Amino acid sequence: MQFKKLTIPAAITGGMVGLLIYQGAGLTGLIMLTLFFILGSGATGWQLRTKQQIGAAEKDKGQRTAGQVIANGGVAAIIGGIIWWMPATAASHRIMIAGSLAAATADTLSSELGTVYGKRFYNIITFKKDQRGLDGVISLEGTLIGIIGAGLIGVVYCIGFGWSINLLWIIIAGTIGNLSDSVLGATLERKHLIGNNVVNLLNTLIGALVCLLLFKLMSK
Repeated sequence: MQFKKLTIPAAITGGMVGLLIYQGAGLTGLIMLTLFFILGSGATGWQLRTKQQIGAAEKDKGQRTAGQVIANGGVAAIIGGIIWWMPATAASHRIMIAGSLAAATADTLSSELGTVYGKRFYNIITFKKDQRGLDGVISLEGTLIGIIGAGLIGVVYCIGFGWSINLLWIIIAGTIGNLSDSVLGATLERKHLIGNNVVNLLNTLIGALVCLLLFKLMSK
């Protein structure tokens, strides 16, 4: 990991998040978290000058704070703690960790790379053309990149826990979480009712819950 991408409090928080995820999903969970961090950091720094020119670059060159670590990894960490406390929940809850991290990865990649490679940008609520880089603005290219990101998390999960239809559930959950993030951004965040960290936390929670729902429905 590139610790210069984290503030000291963020590094400490990240260590605690990683420990809980490891306790819940083992080495596979830790690899999923690491993959999210590497992909997210790389995407944030990619074409930074272009993002700065349009006002879409993150502050402090994308250095992560403790709040951002919790927003993106807190849900997965809580689920890992639940599995640690109640091992009987592992089968259904491990996929929730994957769904949560898939949503975080899809959101980060779609927003950071979609801003650079998107051709046409639309408000997710009105579907009218809107300014790239604004909250709730999406592009086809960014959405597809997000789906790929969710898929990569799903692949790691399946390598660790076996290939199954769960790969599809993780991709779907990650994509729904990502799109939900955009809806929240276009509505509540634009009105300054909630901040970006809350949006990201809700995004990962939605990803986890969608994964659990799909897993439960198809297990009957």
